[in-house]
Amino acid sequence: MGYEVALDKAWEDLLRLNPNPANNLLVKFLADEYSVDLKQKKVFSSSCNVPAKDFLSILLLHYLAKRLAGFPAPSGQWLTFREFSGVEGYFEAFRRRCIEPIIRKYGRNPDALKDILNRMPAKISDGADVSLVIEPFIDIPVLVKLWKQDEEFAPEANIYFDASIKKIFCIEDIVVLAQMVVSQL
Repeated sequence: MGYEVALDKAWEDLLRLNPNPANNLLVKFLADEYSVDLKQKKVFSSSCNVPAKDFLSILLLHYLAKRLAGFPAPSGQWLTFREFSGVEGYFEAFRRRCIEPIIRKYGRNPDALKDILNRMPAKISDGADVSLVIEPFIDIPVLVKLWKQDEEFAPEANIYFDASIKKIFCIEDIVVLAQMVVSQL
């Protein structure tokens, strides 16, 4: 019951921009491609032909709608989640669900994070002990930075978003996007 209203609205927005339901749309997300069936209002993973979970379907539909409406180019300016307005009530959950899993998994061995270069669209970047730019969607880069533990400090991580993401997704979508990226690391 939790996602029906958001899902209906996302389908409505997308269909308003693409009124021909005979056409299916394809969208790449992380290491998979999804088929968006406009006629049946279904989203399927192309790799395993299973329906996408509702929260992922909403994210994919929002991305496609923004793409069809006109997409801002990446700005090159990186922002942390905390730097977005309206995140006050979300930050602790974001840290717990997105940043802490990176620290738990890679804090002792940051170089192991580079293994994802073989599995998803990502490249090494500058900064921290290990920095990777991951492109979960075309033109939506996400920067993951990880600092290893030393004598004074525990390991730390952060996730940065291109400033253009504020014109593409709402805060809830940014959280889901980050969680999906982290779940694939």
